Parts: sequence; structure tokens; C-alpha cells
Amino acid sequence: MESPDCPQPPICPAGVGSTQLFLLLTYAIALIALGFWIGRRVDSTGTFFVAGRALGPVLIFATVLAANIGAGSTVGAAGLGYRDGLSAWWWVGSAGIGTLVLAQWIGPRIWRVAREHDLLTVGDYLEWRYGASVRAFVSVMLWWVTLAILSGQLIGIAWILNVVAGVPKPLGCLIGGLVTTAYFAAGGLLTSAWVNLVQLVVMGTGFALALPLLMSDAGGWAGMLANAPTHDSFTSFWGGGGSGIVYLALLGPAFVISPGLLQKVYGARDERSIRIGLTAAGLALMAFAAIPPVLGILAHGYDPALPSPEMALPTILMAGLPPAIGILTLAAILSAEMSSADAVLFMLSTSLSKDLYRRFLNPSATDQQTLRVTRTAAVAGGAAATGLALLLPTVIGSLTVFYSMLTVALTIPVIVGLFSRRPGVPEALCAIGAGTTALIAADMLLESVPGSLLNPVTLGLALSSVGFGAAYLARRAMVRP
Repeated sequence: MESPDCPQPPICPAGVGSTQLFLLLTYAIALIALGFWIGRRVDSTGTFFVAGRALGPVLIFATVLAANIGAGSTVGAAGLGYRDGLSAWWWVGSAGIGTLVLAQWIGPRIWRVAREHDLLTVGDYLEWRYGASVRAFVSVMLWWVTLAILSGQLIGIAWILNVVAGVPKPLGCLIGGLVTTAYFAAGGLLTSAWVNLVQLVVMGTGFALALPLLMSDAGGWAGMLANAPTHDSFTSFWGGGGSGIVYLALLGPAFVISPGLLQKVYGARDERSIRIGLTAAGLALMAFAAIPPVLGILAHGYDPALPSPEMALPTILMAGLPPAIGILTLAAILSAEMSSADAVLFMLSTSLSKDLYRRFLNPSATDQQTLRVTRTAAVAGGAAATGLALLLPTVIGSLTVFYSMLTVALTIPVIVGLFSRRPGVPEALCAIGAGTTALIAADMLLESVPGSLLNPVTLGLALSSVGFGAAYLARRAMVRP
């Protein structure tokens, strides 16, 4: 019997799968070549980490949007659409809403702090605001949980290669890890920004061509719903199955305080670039959010009993499109997953090299030594995530681990710290400790209720707020005469 983790790929005409695989790998090699060509200009940590703080609105828009449209936003969201229906919009839509908050309130403010104090990482900000102990604690914790989101992108790449040509999941994960690590390690944020722009063009073109053709073939909106499951919640926008507005609590905060996104904000040349670029990215995410769920629903017309919902998107692209458009759209998904993967490598490598190595292990390290460690950390992170991808069964499952921990650990300390100088180290550590403890305990003890607002993430975020507030009041009481 075929395992749900390694479903049988759809049957293709002879030679089609190998041709598409060859074209996808050629595209991947071209991205590596572009990365190495741009990477020749990267010879300092300032350029690698924040692109010399020279990114304008177009590159901010491209690198943030490309980073946010990955395996979860394509393969994962289509799988949710296949399983739950229209309410899967909230998986990507929540990211768009969070990006708009980042654009208007948090991004410009933290950029000013980063420019004034020459901050290169979120760890730099946490130490500037709270102290070295908070920086060390968060850096170690996030380095490990961030591997989960990178593994999710590699699982998505493996699904594509599996459906196209029957490539086994381990080999697919290895190919994805090698390609992404190679072009990112060459030049960091500068390389990623330009490669992401190319990837974004491919993504936009692929989905713009695929969706109308597939909708027309299904007989329009009515035809799509005729082949879908008939229960009422499947056509509900607000909630159905495990999807719905509850994702706003899970994902929204993560896209406001994600270290990878904040460090992209650091690379902006001015506040105007942040507001324009991020606002455009947020609106584009909210518009894009409808496409994967619709494609997932359409997949019912091709196979109503897929062994894994996350096979919905590659299945419909292989079975429902002409070969030329199908390969372009598959390249679009591959682009999406690689662009998100390089954003995660950005978090991993810069945090390990700057927040741990240069700050605690070798404070006298030169800029060139730090740059070498950063590139080595990117390779190590890519290798570790490839191994983890072989153990985690689904894209959504791996991403949920990351988003949950990120939300409960960093939301309160990062946002409150930007608007008030009064809280200090005790408040930050109590918020992080209470939030993560509540998250883990609730996940182990509470019975999961799909779509419920009473879930481990909301409880963890609430306990993080309580811990922060209690520590603040206790400290004030101790110093009060």
C-alpha cells in the first residue's frame, strides 16, 4: 500500500515527466548561477545581512512577497482548500493582514532604531532593548524551531518533483536544499532580493495563466462547486474543517515580528520604501490568498480521493494544463518554495553568526571571519533542515511548529519594546518563558478542536502577555519606596 507521505504520482504520457524534470532542474541551475554572479559583489557582513541598507520599494516588495509565498502558501494552502474549502483563504490572507501592520506601524519604527544603532539582526535589537541574556535565549530557541519552516519548504519542493517524475521524497528534499543553499550562501540578502524578483515574475506569470484555464475547464465557479464536497462548511469563508479566521491569531502576529522579515526591513533605504513596498506586498498576499484554495477545490474534479491533500496542487497542474503552461506553473511553485527557503536560511545563518558566534563565542572576530561563519551556518542549516524534512510528514504541520513558537515567544517583547523603554530583561524573559511553556503544555494536554479560537497559540500568547505584565508590576513594586 502506498504511504500517505509518499503518494503515487499521477500517470503522465511517456517522456513528459522526464522533460518537465529536466526543465525544472535547468531553471534551478539558472537561479544558482544568478546567485553566484550577484554574490561576487558581497564582501562584507553589512552587504550580506542588510544589502547595504539600499533596497528601494520594488526590491522590498519583491523580496518580502516572494519570502511569504512559499510551500505553505501554495502546496499547503491548496491542500487546505482541497480538505476544508474556501475558508483556507485565511492561511495566506492572515499573512497579508500581518504584513500591512508591519508596513504601517512596526516596520518604519524598527527601521529607525536599526539605522540609528547599526543593528543587523533581530538579536541586535533584542540586546539593545533588553540585554545579552534575552538575545542569547531567543537566538538558541529560534535557531532550532526555524529549521521546521525550512524543512516545510523542502517538503513542498519534494512533492513537486515527486509528481512530475516520481522523484523519491528524500532525493527531492536533497535537491531543494542544495539549490537554495547554494544561491543564498553566495550573497545573502542582496542575492536573495534579486533572485526573488526573478522568482516573483515566474510565479505571477504561471498562476495568471493557469487559473483561468483550469476554471474554464471545470465549467466556471458553478462547475467547480459541483465537483466539491457537499457539506455546508466547505463553502463557508469564515470557517470550515480546521481552517478559517482562527488562522489570523496563529499567523498574523508571526508576519509582524518574524526575524527574517524584520531583517529585510533593515535593508530598506528609507521609511518610504518600507511603507510602499510592504503595503503592496500585503495587498498582493491578500489577493493571492484566493488562488491556492480555489486550485485545491478544483483538484476534486481530477481526483476526489488523493492520499494526501497536499498533492492537490501538483496533481491538478500536471493533469489539467497543457504541458507548456503546466511546466511554467510548476516552476512558479518551485520559485515560491525556494524564495521562502532562502528567507529562512537568512534567519538561521545571520542569527548563528552574529547573535551567537560574534557576540558570545568570538567577540574579536573580524568582518571576514563573521562572513565565513555566516556562509558556513547557511550550509549547516540547509543540511539540518533537509534531514528534518525527511521526518516531518506535511508542509502545514512543519510550518505550524514555527509560526506557533514565533508568535508566543516574540510578539509581546518585540512590539512592546518598540513603544516603551520601561520594561526590561525580567519582563522579556517572563513573557517568552510563560508563552512557550503554555504553548507546549496546551498542545500536550488540550484536545484539539479544529477552528477553535481556544487553542495552544492563543493560550500561549495570552500567558505571554500575563507573564510580561506580572513581571513589570513586580519589578515596579520592588523599586517603589
